[in-house]
Amino acid sequence: GRDQDDVVVPTSGGRYDVRLRTRQRVAVYWEEEVSEVRRCTWFYKGDKDNKFIPYSESFSEELEEAYMIAVTLDEWKKKLESPNREVIILHNPKLMVHYHPVASSDDWVSTPTEQGRPRTVKRGVENIAVEIPSGEPLQIDHLVFVVHGIGPACDIRFRSIVQCVNDFRNVSLSMLQAHFKKAQEQQQVGRVEFLPVNWHSSLHSTGVDVDLERITLPSINRLRHFINDTILDVFFYNSSTYCQTIVDTVASEMNRLHQLFLQRNPQFKGGVSIAGHSLGSLILFDLLTNQKADPEEDEHRAQGSRTTSSTGGIEEVKEILKKLELSEYCDVFEKEKMDRQALFLCTETNLKEMGIPLGPRMKILHYLSSKTEMKVCFLHGLCSSHHIPSHSIPLTQGPLCAAAGNLNIPLSQVSANYPQLNYKPTIFFAFGSPIGMFLTVRGVKRIDPNYSLPTCKGFFNIFHPFDPVAYRIEPMIVPDLEFEPMLLPHHKGRKRMHLELKEGLTRMSVDLKNNLLGSLRVAWQSFTRAPVPALEAGSTEAEAEAEAGTEKQPDTKPEETPAAVKEETPLINVGRLNGGNRIDYVLQEKPIESFNEYLFALQGHLCYWESEDTVLLVLKEIYQTQGITLDQPLPGSQ
Repeated sequence: GRDQDDVVVPTSGGRYDVRLRTRQRVAVYWEEEVSEVRRCTWFYKGDKDNKFIPYSESFSEELEEAYMIAVTLDEWKKKLESPNREVIILHNPKLMVHYHPVASSDDWVSTPTEQGRPRTVKRGVENIAVEIPSGEPLQIDHLVFVVHGIGPACDIRFRSIVQCVNDFRNVSLSMLQAHFKKAQEQQQVGRVEFLPVNWHSSLHSTGVDVDLERITLPSINRLRHFINDTILDVFFYNSSTYCQTIVDTVASEMNRLHQLFLQRNPQFKGGVSIAGHSLGSLILFDLLTNQKADPEEDEHRAQGSRTTSSTGGIEEVKEILKKLELSEYCDVFEKEKMDRQALFLCTETNLKEMGIPLGPRMKILHYLSSKTEMKVCFLHGLCSSHHIPSHSIPLTQGPLCAAAGNLNIPLSQVSANYPQLNYKPTIFFAFGSPIGMFLTVRGVKRIDPNYSLPTCKGFFNIFHPFDPVAYRIEPMIVPDLEFEPMLLPHHKGRKRMHLELKEGLTRMSVDLKNNLLGSLRVAWQSFTRAPVPALEAGSTEAEAEAEAGTEKQPDTKPEETPAAVKEETPLINVGRLNGGNRIDYVLQEKPIESFNEYLFALQGHLCYWESEDTVLLVLKEIYQTQGITLDQPLPGSQ
């Protein structure tokens, strides 16, 4: 009775609540229209329908009442009229039909048999050929927040971030069944929950759309509206006003979702990761670079370097002061325990409080600003845990400088006060990300190999080879070495056929070229070699073979080495941004995509939501942090 009136049943993995009294299905984590829930007892199905559709509960009750009277009295040929003036005739218990509504409402209507092909009516759910899903695993091992890019639509079908993340989640469930079957049987693995984070609606609810509409030209209206709704998001993010709105929305929404998720899942003990697509990955990167690590963690990370570099940092400050002819202030800086990092975080106010006169203050600030413009990396937190040589002095990034020390923003970076997250992300996944391009435009030429995100230990940059928005990260860390990104293995355990064929042909041409050059070299040497005594012939032949072998060896590493061969080269040190592991991962293009790169460029930027290879990498890296591996390691995977 009354107790059941307020019963709420969580469905779809806890992402929706069904309120039984009002028969409503309500989204828990995001805004969505309330959908109707029906208690199904009577159904109908047309010729072209592939499933039975339930009648409304009120009309089902009328049908049930008429059916029970017909069964009790054994009086059939009952005719009922639905609220939409559709006619249902109960011929017998096994034959009940539903006719379409009549064309007119007068009395001169045609008979039901003349109203077109009727629909089949069915009572109960027995013998309905429909697969009722068994539901998702109750155990949630990890939580991932997914942030969208520009515009309200996230894929080629103009679907929302909620729909795209639903696809990503469904693919992850199938990948878990295919590649983590043993762990599932041992109940080590449940599932990973993916929740969408929407910032576009909050940005465009600020009234900026009305302002834009006022100044937008009337011509090519649809194109201009599309640009205002999508492309301009990039410019909004580069505006200090709207950048603050975006980062506040993303951070507060992720914190809200995290808190709500923990309230609804009190048994959850897993970690949290974050993923961003396109501009969303840049927003997350800026947020992560401006997070503050716990003091205990800073102490732990810095304890080794502090004993060796704290005194060295003070000595470096003394060298700088000596260079500026300000050696008389060395004692002041030493008294304040001012090392190199602290010096580069100093503002004019700080120097004034230390009692430094105006002239020396100006010299020091000018030196700091000139070094800032020259240096190659402005990423937060590096100096606090590592001793950096004078030729590569990373400073805090512009937005954090503005928030923490009121410094001038270097290299035209956007000034914003970046909020703090309530948790430490385990891994950051970037899909089709322009992070590398934005860092370069901001003046960052090189990321120091010792740099790592303050609160996040993992970073994966995943992209399609034809994605026009994606850029690499690793060349910014190792600029002097050319190497290919890691090729993501196919989820079925092998390379795509056309890539294997292409690689085989490339390797064949390389081998033919090497053999031809080797034969020509040996022939030339036989013509030009001076004659030798017959007694030394045996040794000479052996030496010739050895020389030919040694001279052929360098040619086995041609410049035109295919990507797959380059993956097997010795491990490349790409710094600590991903804990010493590779960062850039490239998907394998499909055979049809290889015909024309330009034709599939847009699709390449929007393909990640349904990409099994992308999802499998995400799952592999997440579960690897828990000591759980794939059933069968994929060839070429790290």
